[in-house]
Amino acid sequence: MCRLYGFFATEPTKVECTLVHAQNALIAQSRSDLSGNDHSHGWGVATFDEAGPEIQRQAWAAYHGEHFARAAAKAYSRLVIAHVRRATVGGAAMENTHPFSDGHWVFAHNGTVPNFDKIRPILIDQMSDRHRKAIEGQTDSEHVFRYFLSMQDSGIIDPQSDLQGAIEILVHDISMLAERHAPQKKLGLNMMLTDGRQLAGSRINRSLYYVDRKGVYDCEICGFPHIHHDPRHEYRATVIASEPVTHEQWIEIPNHSIWAMNHTCGLAIENIGQPAKTDVVLNNHN
Repeated sequence: MCRLYGFFATEPTKVECTLVHAQNALIAQSRSDLSGNDHSHGWGVATFDEAGPEIQRQAWAAYHGEHFARAAAKAYSRLVIAHVRRATVGGAAMENTHPFSDGHWVFAHNGTVPNFDKIRPILIDQMSDRHRKAIEGQTDSEHVFRYFLSMQDSGIIDPQSDLQGAIEILVHDISMLAERHAPQKKLGLNMMLTDGRQLAGSRINRSLYYVDRKGVYDCEICGFPHIHHDPRHEYRATVIASEPVTHEQWIEIPNHSIWAMNHTCGLAIENIGQPAKTDVVLNNHN
């Protein structure tokens, strides 16, 4: 269990209010989400500029001290991923703290791959040597990320040109493994993946909502717009989160779906249904 936050806009935007000051800001969800669970085992905030991602992480609760609030106050970007962690696989430690990154790729996950002690060696066996050696922690999340990158390196997926399709293949593989090795348990696979140009992910058996903002508006919390707007262009932003954050009209993303934000920040959602109960060999995608 964790809480996710993703933001993608046509212009750089401050996101401090939704991370810190909103009635259900991510920092509040760190203390207690809508189900009463805390997510106090680490936090991370990733922002992007022309040089690539900048990630700040700590292995303690977002509501402890001023570190998360300071990171949120500095977040001024077209693309932001934030995460607060409730540990299920792997303890509270920096190497287990989201988001994970490799070059320009950034990944965050909400959920659990059940019976991961049996699935882990299968994923590791399918990884390239570089990504196998790059694993630092114990989480199912980091292993799924490295498996994704290994598929890219081997040419099985091409996320640069079709990130949504690449995530669908990733979801298929992890779903098949979970069905094979933990058929009585529910897979949790809400993911966010970005290369700094595009943002996409999945909703599999965990809550996920979005809100689409069109045009410049004054923030309901602080009363000011959060951008230095270029009037020659139309402003648009989409926010995705595990729970509604503000008083806006949030829309639930359907379960068993893949979503992606395009260059105008509109949200495309594809329903992929529940996987068939069949045995497969990983990396056989012909």
